[in-house]
Amino acid sequence: MLYIGIAALAITLLMTQVYKVHKSWLMTFLQNFIGILFVFSGWVKAVDPMGTAFKMEDYFAEFESTFSETAMSFVAPLFPLLSQYSLAFAIFMIIFEIVLGIMLILGDRPKWTSWLFFLLVVFFTFLTGFTFLTGYVPMDQNFFSFGEWTTYKASNMRVTDCGCFGDFIKLDPRISFYKDLFLMIPAVYFLFRHKDMHQLLTSKTRNLIGLSATGILILYCIYNFYWDEPHVDFRPFKNGANIAAIQKIEKDAANAVQVVSLKMKNKKTGEIKNVPYAEYMQNLAALTDEYETIEQIRTEPTVKATKISEFTVTDFDGEEQSALYLANKEAHLMIPVYKAKYKAVSNKRMVRDSIFTTDTLAVSGFADSVSIVKTFKEVQEKEETYFDIHWDQAFLDVFKTIIKPLMEDAAKDKVKMSVVVTGIDKEKAGLLAKETGVNAQYLTSDEKFIKTIMRSNPGIVLWKDGVLLHKWHYKKLPKWDSIKETYLK
Repeated sequence: MLYIGIAALAITLLMTQVYKVHKSWLMTFLQNFIGILFVFSGWVKAVDPMGTAFKMEDYFAEFESTFSETAMSFVAPLFPLLSQYSLAFAIFMIIFEIVLGIMLILGDRPKWTSWLFFLLVVFFTFLTGFTFLTGYVPMDQNFFSFGEWTTYKASNMRVTDCGCFGDFIKLDPRISFYKDLFLMIPAVYFLFRHKDMHQLLTSKTRNLIGLSATGILILYCIYNFYWDEPHVDFRPFKNGANIAAIQKIEKDAANAVQVVSLKMKNKKTGEIKNVPYAEYMQNLAALTDEYETIEQIRTEPTVKATKISEFTVTDFDGEEQSALYLANKEAHLMIPVYKAKYKAVSNKRMVRDSIFTTDTLAVSGFADSVSIVKTFKEVQEKEETYFDIHWDQAFLDVFKTIIKPLMEDAAKDKVKMSVVVTGIDKEKAGLLAKETGVNAQYLTSDEKFIKTIMRSNPGIVLWKDGVLLHKWHYKKLPKWDSIKETYLK
């Protein structure tokens, strides 16, 4: 925010002192400050629009759950529908934010721009406010059960990050909410004083800039997920990162965290006080009788945890397999699949079922002894429901034409491959292997974890000794010889 303020001040001085383009110093500075802020916050999301889409899916899921338990339950079915178009919605919001920032800097259509800015800030405030305020709502209560709200606990928040600056900056939801409340001040100011806005260039030129920016941004957003991985990677799983070493550092830092005090609430009076940990341990029995613990106050870890700390890959029986990537001295190819694309079609079929009768017979010569006798009675036919798995053909084609040849070429150099897929069980994984011919080791993990590593579905990640050497979108995968020459010398 400081850097943005300095940039806005420099542009404002240029406009006012050199070009004399202003009606109000304050208005010109605010136009530049908000405009640059929106262009920047939009750009860090435009490099990874799928990240914003995933965040919107989190919101839609939480809104569905929240509204379904209220008198407004008729609204709930809207959110799964919106979730299906979360990527298009994310791209629209990103481009809208950036173009609006450009319009503010140029002073294009002052009244119209002022209203658009106001409405966008209201929308952002609603999202960040919901995120922050759920910290007051116990996990077993609905957001609209206001009488059940308690003191704030960060662990109660349903969505832990608003995604305002993508993966570039993870703002605390409380800070995000306060930021948007602050932005309401210039938003209201613009509504009442839009006639004081400066305007640069001609109306025709401003229109041309807006249209050109929209077209370029559409292509830019699509490029960063459809044709390739984000060209700037703000996620922790970067090319060249020693994931095993980072995980150890993060876990050591987490283990070093200490409880310094406890926020406690008097069971009778509702009084809340902080009790030092040493005092709590000395008077444990008395305190727990009179008070209930609301939250533990801990020291901050020296290294903030990322998704790397949650690195967990298992087989379909739940056995940990993370060492395949984090402690494997040999090169290894991971094929992350955050969504296996198929449809399960319900069908009916007749099956034959043998019917038996059972009798209890006394055993001669043994007191209190009985024998269970099972006798065949008849064969009956009954109808049962089963599911046919219909794989998405484009999804299978990627495996057949890209992943399978890669597996075969890598195998010649004794480099093995594994597929980490979410949303299917062991049986479906076997079906996928049979359909594609990719007879690799199939593992599973958390969907959000896989999405954090790759936006491509499927993607390709080359590992060696805990280091993520490189990752590729399946549309940008080079030949194996090139990969070997570059990364496995």
